[in-house]
Amino acid sequence: MTNKRKLILLTIILAIVTVLFLTLGLNSRNWNYGLSRRLPMVAAILLTGSSIAFSSIIFQTITNNRILTPSVLGLDSLYMFIQTFVIFVFGSLSIAASNRHINFVLSVGLMICFSILLFNFLFKREGNSVFFLLLVGMVFGTFFQSLSSFMQMVIDPNEFLIVQNRSFASFSSINTNLLTISFISIIGVFLLTFKDLKMLDVISLGKDEAISLGVNYDRVVKKMLIAVAVLISVSTALVGPITFLGILVANLARQFIHSYKHKFLITGAILISGVALVGGQLIAERVMNFSTPISVIINFVGGMYFIYLLLRESRI
Repeated sequence: MTNKRKLILLTIILAIVTVLFLTLGLNSRNWNYGLSRRLPMVAAILLTGSSIAFSSIIFQTITNNRILTPSVLGLDSLYMFIQTFVIFVFGSLSIAASNRHINFVLSVGLMICFSILLFNFLFKREGNSVFFLLLVGMVFGTFFQSLSSFMQMVIDPNEFLIVQNRSFASFSSINTNLLTISFISIIGVFLLTFKDLKMLDVISLGKDEAISLGVNYDRVVKKMLIAVAVLISVSTALVGPITFLGILVANLARQFIHSYKHKFLITGAILISGVALVGGQLIAERVMNFSTPISVIINFVGGMYFIYLLLRESRI
């Protein structure tokens, strides 16, 4: 089966799952209300899945490692630190915590600023590699997580419940205004990086090979890392952290679509991500009756798959 046929198959599967999610349980009396609730949820799911899939494929190509995802940069931990710090210092009733627009802008702004400072520090010095960036990102991620854990230990129990609720991704209550801002941001990043996808086909050969073939390696990598930071920041601030989704969809796409061309890999990863999230939300609602958040399902499956990848790599 050719790659185009595989993508068509994934598109059909995504369409079927989406139609089931939108129409299951609706009738002539509740279809108007049901669709008004489910359509924004589907839009948020597809936006989040697309941004995570896009950024994960790019990040794995840059690092030349298939078991790494953008979460190692520490952005998920920074997001939880921001939420915990705001509630710990100002309280859950403060405008920074209760107003979704301000909280969204604050979270995205701080995560993007942190990423840009980190990337500038990396590329300012000669000899620093992407792996040095990963090391620094992991150190900061552990640091933010430790601070968050400390504040959560001493915070008021009622406030802690709010912090804990924000640590899980949720598609149930999406603000449509935030959805619009997120859509514009994510589509903007896609358009700005679309021309450089062919460069990633060359970068996947390795840094030295890419430079010898005329690719401005540092410029392309820095641009792509900033794009990854924006996508992860927006998606995390919109619905919450989903740690293992990226590694799951990126590796499934690489196994299903045997191609070095990123236009096929990214499209496949986006479709697989949509199927996983829409299907996971359908299972969470219809099978588990909202007892388990979708992020728990995705992280469980993704965590098991991550262990499988580690065991497979150790045998090679």
